[in-house]
Formats: sequence, structure tokens, C-alpha cells
Amino acid sequence: MNKSVKPEFDQYAENYTDLHRASIRTSGEDPAFFAAYKARYMASWLGDGARVKSLSILDFGCGVGNAIAHLRKAFPAASLHGADLSGESIRLASESHAREATFRTIENARLPHDDASFDIVMAACVFHHIPPVERAHWMSEIRRVLKPGGHVFVFEHNMLNPLTLKTVRDCPFDEDAILLPRSELLGLVRHAKFEGVRCRYIVFFPHLLGFLRPLEPAMGWIPFGAQYVVHGSTSQARV
Repeated sequence: MNKSVKPEFDQYAENYTDLHRASIRTSGEDPAFFAAYKARYMASWLGDGARVKSLSILDFGCGVGNAIAHLRKAFPAASLHGADLSGESIRLASESHAREATFRTIENARLPHDDASFDIVMAACVFHHIPPVERAHWMSEIRRVLKPGGHVFVFEHNMLNPLTLKTVRDCPFDEDAILLPRSELLGLVRHAKFEGVRCRYIVFFPHLLGFLRPLEPAMGWIPFGAQYVVHGSTSQARV
């Protein structure tokens, strides 16, 4: 990630959750809803067995660690880890979630982990903060730290959704955001030699229409969700 990102997110770390909450107010939800949604999505995709396995999971671009509690609920037997460029964010995450996960600061354009360390890597709305010329490098880093048979889940904003575009415009820490079209993210994952690459659109209904959310698993092909997720694995085998 571009080093210029670091002071920006150090600056916003203390108030990150409040700023995020304000930027998504039109959805009627708070940041916890979206973090839980992503954790449940991954657990559902991987199947019931993932809940009882001692998986190792990395939250790439973890920020202040807001996803950790939801990952713990979705994967109760897992070992949880977070990595981020922002040292201040990592400090706050470590203070808040020291018993639940370990956190490390990203330095020198390299994830601070050994090859083949993780079963799952999640990147939740991170790549739009990475300069386009650096995105392939970071996808390769994710590939490097995944075990054989591991999985990557990359969640991104859907630039075809007008409410999503408004949310990005209203969010102070998204000033540097360059949103990724679905085709770009699919290309990045495939270029990094992931297999079984798939894309699904997610988060279709705001809070007021929450009663329709059970329909969403059947709607993943419709390009109107607020976000989308690209999944790939280091082999065809599932966890």
C-alpha cells in the first residue's frame, strides 16, 4: 500500500467507527452490521465444518479491528490475526481485542507473515485504498501467505450502485478511494493464480427492507448490490 495512506488512517483511527457510522447512515445500519454480514458470508460459503476447524484467518487491512468479534462468532475455533499499514489503528486494535486476535503493522511493502501461514484471508473494502499500480503486488502477497487449499475473500464497493457512490463521497477516509470495477478485481485474483474464482453481489436491501434479506443469496448475480465479493482458492479443495 502507498505509504501516503499511513498518516491518513493514523489520523482517522481514533474516530474511525464514528466516521464510518455517519457515512452509512442512509442504509439504516451501523458498521457492525456490515462486518457481521461479511463474516457470516464467508462462514456460509465454507460450510458448517469451518466453524469447528482450527483455521488461521487474516484480516488484511484490519483497521481498528472492528471485524474481529464477528469473525470470532462466525469461526469460534479459529486463530484470528489482523494486519494494517496504520500503526495507530493497530495500536487501538491491540488494546481492544488483545484476547481475541494478534495484530501486526505492515511495513516495507510486505505482509509481516511467513509463506503459507493462513487458511483464509479477508480483505474488506481495502483495495480501493491501494493505488491501482500496487494492487497486483498486494494480491500476490495475499497469495503468498495462504496455505495450499486456502481461500481469499475480497469485498469491495459496487460502483454501479448510486447509494454506494454517495456513501464513498460522504466518507472522509474515502477521499483517496479509487473504486474497482468487478472486472478489475476478478483480473487481479486470477492473475495471482487463484483457482475457482467467483464473484457475487451482496447487501441489496437497506434496514427498512430488511425483511427481504433472506432473498439475497439467490440474487448474487444481479449487479445492484451495495458491494460485491470475489472469492478464490489456492486449490479447488474447500476448507
